[in-house]
Amino acid sequence: MEDQKPTALSENVLQFHTVGSKGGCEVPHKWSSPEGGKKIDISNQIFCNRSLNMKNIIAVGFDMDYTLAQYKSETFESLAYEGTVRKLVYDLGYPNELLEWTFDWNYMVRGLVLDKKRGNILKMDRHKYVKVAYHGFRELSKEDKVDIYGSSLVRDSFDEPDYALIDTLFSLAEAYLFAQLVDFKDNNPEKVPKDVDYARMYKDVRAAVDLCHRDGTLKQMVAKEPNRYINEDTTIVPLIKMIRDSGRSTFLVTNSLWDYTNIVMNFLCGGRTVHGPHTCNFDWLQYFDVVITGSAKPGFFHEESRANLFEVEPQSGMLINTDNGTPMAQVGDPSPKILLKSKDKGCRVFQGGNVGHLHSLLSIESSSQVLYVGDHIYGDILRSKKVLGWRTMLVVPELEKEVELLWELRNMRKELILMRNERDSVEDKIHHLNWSLKFEDINENDKQEMLSALKDLESKRDQVRLSHQQAQRECHQKFHKVWGQLMKTGYQGSRFAHQVERFACLYTSQVSNLRLYSPDKYYRPSEDFMSHEFHLLPL
Repeated sequence: MEDQKPTALSENVLQFHTVGSKGGCEVPHKWSSPEGGKKIDISNQIFCNRSLNMKNIIAVGFDMDYTLAQYKSETFESLAYEGTVRKLVYDLGYPNELLEWTFDWNYMVRGLVLDKKRGNILKMDRHKYVKVAYHGFRELSKEDKVDIYGSSLVRDSFDEPDYALIDTLFSLAEAYLFAQLVDFKDNNPEKVPKDVDYARMYKDVRAAVDLCHRDGTLKQMVAKEPNRYINEDTTIVPLIKMIRDSGRSTFLVTNSLWDYTNIVMNFLCGGRTVHGPHTCNFDWLQYFDVVITGSAKPGFFHEESRANLFEVEPQSGMLINTDNGTPMAQVGDPSPKILLKSKDKGCRVFQGGNVGHLHSLLSIESSSQVLYVGDHIYGDILRSKKVLGWRTMLVVPELEKEVELLWELRNMRKELILMRNERDSVEDKIHHLNWSLKFEDINENDKQEMLSALKDLESKRDQVRLSHQQAQRECHQKFHKVWGQLMKTGYQGSRFAHQVERFACLYTSQVSNLRLYSPDKYYRPSEDFMSHEFHLLPL
């Protein structure tokens, strides 16, 4: 095979891989690929967990933050971190020396779990076994992990209220700050009141983050210089046009309010800014049928939610009462202007409401006719999939680097498989000898030979195990120096990967990757493996 990154070529392409059996037989698999023989780099492909025929989709919806709008971690997360620290010091009474702290935006990753009570940061596999754990920035030993998380008869659920899930890119700064506070408390107990434990510190961090959002600190800065905090993406408009030209409706559902939504979407769809030469307007609304701001996801996805739906007047931002989306006459004015606007077939902007309102506005008869694209595994994907039955696509920006490294490290990963097979083989021989010594009737000479062989095998097992563990650690550190591969924990899928597999019909690195495929594409999953792994199994 040519030594180049794989691309999807046609529906008839076969990918051969070595399955994990001792026989090492090679089995052909077919993967779903774009029509027309287009070559798509593996880092830009859309991966499939459940079959999805786009011909059955009549409406495609998008989240905004970290989906259409990809924020620059080095500037935006640093801005969030600095704002949170200031709130801790000036509003919540933390020591001034926190203002001297710095933020490493590369340190934390999605999929981690914070143990609020113990001050630990955890990475787990799909079965909720803790594989990597840190107390603040100090790594816990294997014995510590077993003692804390593996010694009880009842498995911990690792959910709220005792744990916090780092499942969005917005959460990375607060996770890093929590780790810093844990170390600060341990090293400076005299500077932290006795009644302030780890859980209280996490609560204060969350309160400081909420203060930043409530007073508009973050969004004001982004509004002034969107190009400093948001990646420009000239493919967003062509993508949405392609979807609309295929006869489908498009909608935007975001938790951000109208004023901020309008600024971000102006920047994405036309490079317009508040103070720049090209000032903000409402031209971007032509690319959507319905825009819902202030949606309060994930509550939005419950039809029984009684949240009122208000129509937003774009120029003024004024909220207007509606009856399930139909403008209501104001008391004393039987023919208000807003009733005339109801005849306009252009995009309508709302705030609040619930998914029932959205279905009515778009004349959607079945939830399975909707594809929703978001970045938040719980706020966007889990609820929309589990509660509604919407088809879902998760945007995982980290996937672009991950699949490229998987390809680059294919020889190293193949060697790891061979080392694992050797380790299993040695352990099988040890088990067989132990069984024979315990249950079989053997003479003394044979017994001594078997004991000697057993001793040699046990020594070899220890050597192979150590070599294998070191090689595996080196491989994981290629992905991230602390937490390793996003989608893996050792040989198991990570908890994050498990959530992606369960709730995302499709997943990809950027929303704009949709433009590389036909709008009538029939996505089909690979066999046996998570889709991105299947494409990159070492040959």
